[in-house]
Amino acid sequence: MAEILLKNADAILTMNDARQELAGADLLVRNGKISQVGHGLSSAGEVHDVTGCVVTPGLVNTHHHLYQTLTRAVPAGQNALLFGWLQTLYPIWSRFGPDEMYTSAQIGLAELALSGCTLSSDHLYLYPNGSRLDDTIAAAADLGLRFHPTRGAMSIGESSGGLPPDALVEAEADILNDMIRVVDAFHDPSEGAMCRVGLAPCSPFSVSRDLMRDAALLARDKGVMLHTHLAENDEDIRYSESQFGCRPGQYAEELGWTGPDVWHAHCVKLDGAEIDLFSRTLTGVAHCPCSNCRLGSGIAPVRAMRDSGVKVGLGVDGSASNDSGNLMAEARQAMLLQRVENGADAMSAREALEIATRGGADVLNRPDCGRLMPGKRADIAVWDTSGIESAGSWDPAALLMAGPVRVKHLFVEGRQIVRDCHIATIDLPRAIERQNRLARALQG
Repeated sequence: MAEILLKNADAILTMNDARQELAGADLLVRNGKISQVGHGLSSAGEVHDVTGCVVTPGLVNTHHHLYQTLTRAVPAGQNALLFGWLQTLYPIWSRFGPDEMYTSAQIGLAELALSGCTLSSDHLYLYPNGSRLDDTIAAAADLGLRFHPTRGAMSIGESSGGLPPDALVEAEADILNDMIRVVDAFHDPSEGAMCRVGLAPCSPFSVSRDLMRDAALLARDKGVMLHTHLAENDEDIRYSESQFGCRPGQYAEELGWTGPDVWHAHCVKLDGAEIDLFSRTLTGVAHCPCSNCRLGSGIAPVRAMRDSGVKVGLGVDGSASNDSGNLMAEARQAMLLQRVENGADAMSAREALEIATRGGADVLNRPDCGRLMPGKRADIAVWDTSGIESAGSWDPAALLMAGPVRVKHLFVEGRQIVRDCHIATIDLPRAIERQNRLARALQG
């Protein structure tokens, strides 16, 4: 692969171990990795003059439901709480098929890329009408984003006391067999992997204890990560206490769902003991501030988690509960909510950006991503701070205070995915047209 040199950046926020920030600096990429970061670098390869720009690691999205980009702002769900929102949307999602899964994933990932995201997880837990995890994996490969899809599942339908309709649940033996299939077919454990697969039963209120336990055993046998929703709101806590006789953290621990190979989405209602549990066991958290606001779930105790040493990353969550997929905006929201809850000095712009980059990479066990250091993957976001969003800023590197939310250039593994604020790898206008056509058909 040819060299790429980013020249004359106003600032490079490395997120390295010393959290260095370099002014007037350059960054050299060779063979998909960062070769050098410093001053006065040269290259015979492709050179980008990034004067007037701030360079950061690519952002990392640790929780999403990409298929939901086809059901944004559904009127009946706009003002509903979590359980009512799900019951509104389940019948619509039951009409999805492979084309809906591929197209919605492509649109959702493109939206993330335009907001500076280079690595995204996805939690796909329903497979109607022949849909497979393969559909979303193909969409990510076509776009060129680094991808951590998870094979989700629901096995307890309404007739058995669960929340989802029976038509959207699967037999647990079939779930486990397909988990084995997708891991064997797509999971790449090597450094620099473009696709890693995780296992992700949807939530404690849609799968059995047996499936949670069996998925954990399977994940450890295969050497892959585990993911689910946990302690999202007060309804979630009441359900756990009434059905399982314990809080969500205890339920997770009893079933083998804590450890460095596990990350949980939301965790809005974790108490002090559960935070200590996650810290001791190195369990990660995907913080989804916009979705938590949209559904009225509350403000996650991120300050307390960080202070206790819990690994925390950011997630835009499903586009039907956000209803956006802008990870830079998500980082700003995370910063603001911690200030609302804990005071104006509770979280700086730089700490929130660290959570969105290095923090997310650590949650997903990707120490090769999320920092701009020699030897790390060349996942790089270039932000133009010469525009109106930063005009008058005394500190252009404080991007979350006064900066763009759309990236100028984006590189994944050294390949340019966004060029001059436009997707460079797919025909995005055609994809948007296809998405809108499918959305109209669902409405009809």
